[in-house]
Amino acid sequence: MRLPVRSFFSYSPFCKMAKPRTINIGFIGLGIVGQGVWKHIQRNRAELEHRLGARLVLHSAAVRDPAKKRPVRISRSRLCSDPLAVATDPKLDIVCELMGGTTLAKKATLAALRCGKIVVSANKALLCQSGEKIFQAAKKGGGHFFFEASVAGGIPIIKVIREGLVANRFDLIYGILNGTCNYILTRMDCEGLTFDETIKEARRLGYVEADESLDLDGWDTAHKAVILGYLAHGKWVKLRQVPVEGIRRITLEDIGWARDLGYKIKLLGIVSRDAKNGKVFVRVQPTLISKTKILSHVDDVFNGISVTGDIVGTTVHIGRGAGQDATASAVISDITDAVSTLLGKTSPPPAEGDFGGKTSVIPGAELADLSDISGHYYIRLSVVDKPGVLAEVSAVMAKLGVSIASVIQPKATLGKKATLILTTHSSNEKIIQETCRNLKRLKSVLNAPFLLRIADFKD
Repeated sequence: MRLPVRSFFSYSPFCKMAKPRTINIGFIGLGIVGQGVWKHIQRNRAELEHRLGARLVLHSAAVRDPAKKRPVRISRSRLCSDPLAVATDPKLDIVCELMGGTTLAKKATLAALRCGKIVVSANKALLCQSGEKIFQAAKKGGGHFFFEASVAGGIPIIKVIREGLVANRFDLIYGILNGTCNYILTRMDCEGLTFDETIKEARRLGYVEADESLDLDGWDTAHKAVILGYLAHGKWVKLRQVPVEGIRRITLEDIGWARDLGYKIKLLGIVSRDAKNGKVFVRVQPTLISKTKILSHVDDVFNGISVTGDIVGTTVHIGRGAGQDATASAVISDITDAVSTLLGKTSPPPAEGDFGGKTSVIPGAELADLSDISGHYYIRLSVVDKPGVLAEVSAVMAKLGVSIASVIQPKATLGKKATLILTTHSSNEKIIQETCRNLKRLKSVLNAPFLLRIADFKD
């Protein structure tokens, strides 16, 4: 006899199932990402509960204005305006901190962890600034902190590094970590639009943060690179220790000349480790990357990350790095892991206070100096078009031992402004920056030299 199919939570006359545990989830912040998480859990609740063996309850949310109309249906009784009330509510098992910022969000996160709760967060700025305190609070309070959504949106890069590739030592991790900058550079490259024209369109589409410097000046990428540095090497690098450059000074001419040289320009977050001395360096820089590299073809708002391990070699991960659905997917992934942890089905993440796990691999990982970082460089100079200028420039570079690999000089009218594009053989950051300072002092050089790195990653 064929038995009727019953739901996961129904009772069979032959087998009495234990009542599934109820997991109460609270939200601090219910903006675009928070609403996406709420919406997708509501829509896929039955499947999620079936997979997890638990009942998921979207219990409450702290929002700035409880009376505001929202695209998702939420009972007014579930809303309040006090983040700390949600963070410390004894009824809640999981708290999703999705409000952003580093002040009130920090207070709420620490309060929840001290109460022994699991906190799920997409807040890369907070984690970058206060990661050590957050993990100490989690360890002391008996809670856990999940943060997959803090880096690269829908790409599960944190799980890749922390779990999938845990056997590896990571000599190099680099990637396109900001979709807004990638969108701007893509449109400049593909459509010949200027930076100013493209940024207007990016604003219209809502791609740019309210504080535009987070995107355009590289700080959003820096937050994410710092987190990747911690995951790979157990080393929290202070943001002030990270060289950070944005994309504001990149011109259509730079993109065209890069194309002629066989490159594309991408804003990269880079975490490197010197194989000889084990020193770690985290940086954010617009970079010329060869068209032979996969990441040179990651365009529009997509993110891409290349991870090189000593055992696995190089793996490349590509996906949507921002937006409601991509980030919500990562948050929900963390929620499901949190539920599994609460049910005892899976172990929690490595004890955060000890997850300098990698410090056992790289004892006391030190930060590299600028003189430890070598590479090839692209220098754009605006100069007076007169005889002898190239010789003056060459003399300055030669004095510091910087060897010129190529020179491009577009046509100009004698006596007026001209452009020189120089590429160099291998040098190091300290010397090349001193070279640019010395070039700026030349009377024939009209503006500060514009410097780009040429990626010579051996991945």
